[in-house]
Amino acid sequence: MMGIFKAHIEAMSAYQPPLEGRNPDDYTLLDFNERTIPISAPIKQALIDYIETDRLQQYPFYGNICQRLANYCCVDENQVMLSNGSDQGIELIIRAAAQADGEIIIPQPSFAMYEQVAKVEGLKIVSPAYSRERGYPLEEVLAAITAATRVIVIANPNNPCGTLVDNAGIARIAEAAPEAAILIDECYYEYSAASCASLLTKYSNIVITRTFSKTWGLPSLRFGYLLSAPQNIQTLLNVRGPYDINQMAIVAASAALDSPEYTRTYVREVMDEAKPLLERFLDERGVDYWPSAANYLWAFPEQPEAMAEALAADGILVRPKADLNGRVGLRITVGTLAQTEQLIQAISGFLAK
Repeated sequence: MMGIFKAHIEAMSAYQPPLEGRNPDDYTLLDFNERTIPISAPIKQALIDYIETDRLQQYPFYGNICQRLANYCCVDENQVMLSNGSDQGIELIIRAAAQADGEIIIPQPSFAMYEQVAKVEGLKIVSPAYSRERGYPLEEVLAAITAATRVIVIANPNNPCGTLVDNAGIARIAEAAPEAAILIDECYYEYSAASCASLLTKYSNIVITRTFSKTWGLPSLRFGYLLSAPQNIQTLLNVRGPYDINQMAIVAASAALDSPEYTRTYVREVMDEAKPLLERFLDERGVDYWPSAANYLWAFPEQPEAMAEALAADGILVRPKADLNGRVGLRITVGTLAQTEQLIQAISGFLAK
């Protein structure tokens, strides 16, 4: 029987993260790069207060959140657009840029959503390879640009390896492909402290996606935003629905911006204390890992699957991820200092056996 949807979409498989059994009451969740501590009391109170206003029957009202985000990012308000998580931003950019017989450059390995959306749009996917030694394959990306290139993806830093591209490299790509959308995914921006927002005034083909899911700890509310030239923002608003961002996300994001120190303190603990501790431990034990600018490490111990199972038995979940050669590593989210010490103790116990 012929299906009612496009044949190439029916032939695809869905992106299905391994959600089965990841109960936060049973495990320390170090597998999805989430923040490992709860949101701050002011955010919780803001959500409670909003519910008490009895306005859930009304459509969302965004207020001045775009101006606040513009101030936070040091851009103009007309360079900001809200999105339902950064996943929606990624989807909108690729959908709006895609054309028949178009191509997208997605260096691999990387976040699965880029390829998922590209397949839906029927784009030809070109996949230069990251390497531990060279990081982002800048020269290969530049060589892959053609007249058919519609989108070039730069996950900055990249998931799962944590690799960064500097602004000089981003500028080279933007200049080499002026007719393509240069999608810069900065969802780990607060951890890496690296951004190309300063390039937006010079390169109108750059579009940045960010999120409140990772650092700010609000993935369940799906709040993200895009930064780009004003004309791009206006075009993408033609694709985004007028009420795609829910009111609770607006309330929580506003409260987070009101009290950023709680999150900044957590970021400092993760990046300045816990992550160096884990890196030193892995170095001492001779476990290879990729240099990372984010809140996670992609490590390659011997017997990675067995280690993942042992850690799960100790109440810690990590994410097995294979590299392009099929070598399985463990992507490990870095949490608090106490959580990292617990992780190191569990790994030490496994290695001792």
